[in-house]
Amino acid sequence: MSDQPTHRYPGDAVDVAWDKRLCIHVGECTRARNEIFESGRKPWCDPNLAEPADVVEVVERCPSGALTYVPKDGTPVEAPPPENTIAVANNGPLYAHGDLRIAGAPDDMPGVRTRAALCRCGQSANKPFCDNSHERVEFRDRGAIGSTGDPATPTGGPLEITPSVNGPLVLKGNVTLVTGHGRRAWSGAKTALCRCGGSANKPFCDGTHSRIGFTSD
Repeated sequence: MSDQPTHRYPGDAVDVAWDKRLCIHVGECTRARNEIFESGRKPWCDPNLAEPADVVEVVERCPSGALTYVPKDGTPVEAPPPENTIAVANNGPLYAHGDLRIAGAPDDMPGVRTRAALCRCGQSANKPFCDNSHERVEFRDRGAIGSTGDPATPTGGPLEITPSVNGPLVLKGNVTLVTGHGRRAWSGAKTALCRCGGSANKPFCDGTHSRIGFTSD
């Protein structure tokens, strides 16, 4: 396999790209009820094996932004949804979906402009993105959220996500937080989310990163 981080799979109507830096193997692509993605096949992605609309639909299921697409008919690429959400996965990462502006994200990672899996165990070697280290370190947090924020917060618009140095993920912009079991729990326009793995008030930061000497390198 090429050493390039992004692998491209051309199709007649739409091209697909896969960024191995972001993939955490959730499996939304290979479990789809079509033949676009098939593990063990070469190439494992063939955009010509389904209608273009189906290719787009499956690619947009990818929660980490590892999969992207470019239509060849000049139609727009993926648009952000009308609402910004961050789902707090059970024992896993923060799944962000929206009009994302992640500070420091490379220009050659277009998928994270709308979809991203963000580390909250503190151990990823690819911060701020998840690399499945939560499984290795047996990170445990069920994704419950106790507070409600401001339910009257509008939806949509840019969501700035700034990974602070040796500190939390600082959010600025309208966003709804969703619990690990799917409950829409908190809404607001500004907050800080734990990414050291130690907060006693997860998913929110409580300053534990300073006490435990968390580093974001």
